[in-house]
Amino acid sequence: MDTSSSIAGQVALVTGAAVRLGRHVAEALADEGVHVVVHYRSSSRDADELVERLMAKGVEAWGVQADLADPAQAASLIQRARHACSRPVEILINSASIFDPSNVLGFTADELSQNIQVNAFAPLQLCRAMAAQGRQGQIVNFLDTRIVDYDRNNAAYHLSKRMLHAITRMLALELAPDIRVNAVAPGLILPPPGQDESYLKNLVDSVPLRRHGSAQDVVRAVRFLLHSDFVTGQVIYLDGGRNLKGNMYGG
Repeated sequence: MDTSSSIAGQVALVTGAAVRLGRHVAEALADEGVHVVVHYRSSSRDADELVERLMAKGVEAWGVQADLADPAQAASLIQRARHACSRPVEILINSASIFDPSNVLGFTADELSQNIQVNAFAPLQLCRAMAAQGRQGQIVNFLDTRIVDYDRNNAAYHLSKRMLHAITRMLALELAPDIRVNAVAPGLILPPPGQDESYLKNLVDSVPLRRHGSAQDVVRAVRFLLHSDFVTGQVIYLDGGRNLKGNMYGG
């Protein structure tokens, strides 16, 4: 790793850090000497365990609860994180999301609104609050490789992640030069909650590389973006080439 852009000693807020990919990223940041604010909604036991695990790595860590479906809680999360650690947040990882089944002919206004709030507007609120600190920093948003195709079984989710993609590019311009804004778009990495490894194996034929990835692929991409001082407004697709097969939005 390029030590010329060391992030050791900085404070990162990782949303959804208690479980799944957010947890892997939080641990990787701690391995680099980054202090981590562990955001969670309901996984308090997992969050407490992670905080202890991170502190055992020699960094500081704090757990902060917030329901990102509530705009007021999302808007105040950066400030609460700052209060917990007594210093500014310099790295923001927007990994929290909801992933509920829906289709474009059937989802309700409430379903669409909830997906947009959690998956798109809450990250925007956090980005705004981070920028309001008036300091340099960097943001990595979590998208989904399916944004370039058509996820007909999760339509409200799909639309919200498309919105976050646009927000990422807009903020890369609006927050430059002080804050870099990038994104990762995982594909066949982890099975959905309630599914096991067979879910991934059954879908590998849809991937040009004919295999699924791992959480470490996502971690490496996030670390690359955090250490790449001349990269902003970019999306790294971690999907074995699956995004190249999409045609919903013309490439």
